[in-house]
Amino acid sequence: MTPKLPPEAPTELLVEAQRLAQCATLPASEGSVKLGTAGWTDPSLIKCHRFYPRGKNSPEDRLRFYATQFQLVEVDATYYTLLEPQTVQRWVDWTPEGFRFDIKSHPVLTGHPIDIARAPADLAKSLAEVAGEKPRIYPKYLPNVIREELVGRFLAQLEPLTRAGRLGCVMLQFPPWFQATRGNARHLESLRKQLGELPLSVEFRHRSWLEAGRQARVLDLLRGERMSYVIVDEPDVPLGGVPPTALVTQPGLALFRLHGHNREGWKRGSSVWERFDYLYSASELGRWVPAVRDVKQRAERVHVVFNNCVRDYAVLGAKGLAALLQGAIQPPEVGEMGGKPRVDGAPVVFDGPLAGQPQED
Repeated sequence: MTPKLPPEAPTELLVEAQRLAQCATLPASEGSVKLGTAGWTDPSLIKCHRFYPRGKNSPEDRLRFYATQFQLVEVDATYYTLLEPQTVQRWVDWTPEGFRFDIKSHPVLTGHPIDIARAPADLAKSLAEVAGEKPRIYPKYLPNVIREELVGRFLAQLEPLTRAGRLGCVMLQFPPWFQATRGNARHLESLRKQLGELPLSVEFRHRSWLEAGRQARVLDLLRGERMSYVIVDEPDVPLGGVPPTALVTQPGLALFRLHGHNREGWKRGSSVWERFDYLYSASELGRWVPAVRDVKQRAERVHVVFNNCVRDYAVLGAKGLAALLQGAIQPPEVGEMGGKPRVDGAPVVFDGPLAGQPQED
């Protein structure tokens, strides 16, 4: 059953976002900063008829058009299934040389449950034998031979991107139950060994990783494993609530992921559309301009991904922030363009001296 699309954003807010987005020079970027969205084929994006021109109906047409608007996209399909390398090669062929793909990691690497129905047919049978009647199975219950096969196929689908120099990073988004423990720190170390020299980024969904007494050690761990810390914007709720802190752990790449602030939808059991139904106001985007500019000075490349993928809200956010970074319009004061800030979190915190002494896990 297809989940019901939430109601449209308030007209005043939508018009504000559209006007700001129209100020951006395309493709949306600013120097070493590339902006984009999480995916380019979300059904609600296509059905809203506000992004793709009429007649852009094929996968090739849509990706080619998307690449005229942005130089970066995050691929979320790789989280749900394993793709054939030929499919990924077509993405390379359909986009210009400067275009980059950030790849969301498969659950076998992050510990999320694997959806058996979406696995390749030959592997689905093996997964079902282990899972029994359950539709999903956690990687920790898999025999090593199956797990290694999943990892191998995940890496195989990346080969066209790495060969062409088009891979931005592999984004490892961990679940809320992945807390800061010694065992989980060792898991991060093991991922670097498994994934070789691939550019890796890490998004935590549990605030324990940034607690004052532990943060310095966590950042040292990421630096040592050459992993980029993912700077997030998300609701301050128990299921998430990682603070928006502009940290740089890998000078080659810094990554922002903006999820919106839909507190009501950010809960266990909610659909993707319910969780990420959020349109950023101009003033909310403006609070991120200093952080992105600061990080730009400390990292060679900066990727900014909007994950509020309901209708064209992510598109509007990415273009709107690009317009502000490009200086096409000054970051507005609160309420200046009519939109009212709805951010529930604290202002973005810049990387600075770390307080507190190390504590035992």
